[in-house]
Amino acid sequence: MDARELTSAAAARADELPGSERENPFGPEWDVYKVRGRVFLLLPLDGTGRVTLKSHPDDAEALRETFADIVPGYHMNKKHWITLNPGPSLEEGLVTELVTESYLLVVEKLPRAQRPVDPQTFGRPVD
Repeated sequence: MDARELTSAAAARADELPGSERENPFGPEWDVYKVRGRVFLLLPLDGTGRVTLKSHPDDAEALRETFADIVPGYHMNKKHWITLNPGPSLEEGLVTELVTESYLLVVEKLPRAQRPVDPQTFGRPVD
């Protein structure tokens, strides 16, 4: 994926998640996606195409080992955040999945009354 495709796919998925809001707390150079005031996605608007997301530490390590275009979180806690860089190892489905997982990691830490979705069932097929 090139820079435009990567950031477009990430932003499109973030925009469709319940309770997701885009803000610019660091100025107009960054789009920051939050759910109930907590960050789950950072997009710098500098043309690099970097996408920074929360990730479970075990998943983050496995993702970095598997995909050349996934590195420790840019300017973030390297254990809990990953950065996706434009490149051939990423596909839109993976980006969509990683944005959703980042969102759910934040949602599951919210008090139940504040959760816009149930993180245990969101996006899973109903039996």
